[in-house]
Amino acid sequence: TIMKTSLCVLLFTIFASIAVVEATDAHASHILVKTEQEANDLLERINGGEDFAALAKAHSTCPSGKKGGSLGTFRPGQMVQEFNDVVFNEDVGVVHGPVQTRFGYHLILTHERND
Repeated sequence: TIMKTSLCVLLFTIFASIAVVEATDAHASHILVKTEQEANDLLERINGGEDFAALAKAHSTCPSGKKGGSLGTFRPGQMVQEFNDVVFNEDVGVVHGPVQTRFGYHLILTHERND
């Protein structure tokens, strides 16, 4: 029984650790364009009140543009580093960018983050 108890405690500790690791995720959208100027122009329009999702549909070169730029939910390390750094460290609900990656220039909107 002592061995069973120790095994149960060990398993609980392992599963609790896994649950903590998996709890970190985020839901974000982005607009991907080829130039920094395009990104800045779109950011100005967003800051002027235009809808992020509508602009993503009209201008993003990423296939996610068809979904208003939504990338769904993902965990740290699933996106390129520059993108990851913004989504998991900067304010939620704010459009960030332009952020340059090897794909182009992104405007990034983190909708939700579960730390």
